[in-house]
Amino acid sequence: QVQLVESGGGLVQAGGSLRLSCAASGGTFSRYHAGWFRQAPGKEREFVAAVSWSGRTTYYADSVKGRFTISRDNVKNTVYLQMNSLKPEETGVYYCAATVRNSDPLREYDYWGQGTQVTVSS
Repeated sequence: QVQLVESGGGLVQAGGSLRLSCAASGGTFSRYHAGWFRQAPGKEREFVAAVSWSGRTTYYADSVKGRFTISRDNVKNTVYLQMNSLKPEETGVYYCAATVRNSDPLREYDYWGQGTQVTVSS
């Protein structure tokens, strides 16, 4: 069973950038597909981006395409989310998730981190 710990959140002005990290432990992380989700205050959690176990396949929500980049380093057991041109409406808690299943990369994950807060000021 893998444990996930997010880091890299913080306060940034609109138009700024942040890089989130998700460190995995307790499993062979290179076997896991991984994703990032976010939850704004008062809203449901939503998909942001996903990456296959190999790193060769990525998925993005339409709202972040061209601005966010998901990547992974299986030697360091870490998944990253580079976020550029951030908008105030992207404020929320960002969660890392992982699964070994070949399931829907936009929805189906078995392991979740506790999240990291991202606040984008206008």
